[in-house]
Amino acid sequence: MTERETTRLIAWSQELRRVHGRLREALSVTRAALADGAPGEAAARELLLYCHGFCAALDSHHQGEDRTLFPAIAAAHPELRPVLRALEQDHSMIAHLLGGLQAAVERAAPPEELDHHLEGIAAIMENHFRYEERQLLTVLETLELAAVPGEVLGPL
Repeated sequence: MTERETTRLIAWSQELRRVHGRLREALSVTRAALADGAPGEAAARELLLYCHGFCAALDSHHQGEDRTLFPAIAAAHPELRPVLRALEQDHSMIAHLLGGLQAAVERAAPPEELDHHLEGIAAIMENHFRYEERQLLTVLETLELAAVPGEVLGPL
């Protein structure tokens, strides 16, 4: 195996960590915008943009994993199928929570309610990311997957 091939193989674990870091940062920025937001239409529009951006990024990340990454892992490591099913269930739960957040933002829910939604998403998301990293980073260091990282892990 050449050095370039080794670098490409290891890159999947690095890409996953990078994307998780960016999603954590996006959630933090969204929560900060809510905490700092002044009442009024301009603040509501700004929060709507943050929330839509964060929701779209997280949802895209999970769809890419379900569509491309997890099937490749299952093919190479069938023993991880129960782990992948649990992660896919998390994706479904997070999608449901994101839908609740988006509905709250669109109806201009009070800041306390929006923060409650974000807090729930943060808790599940962080638990999910940690579990995923514990279970998959070693596997990702040896995964051979010829795909564009942005298509697999979301365009961040």
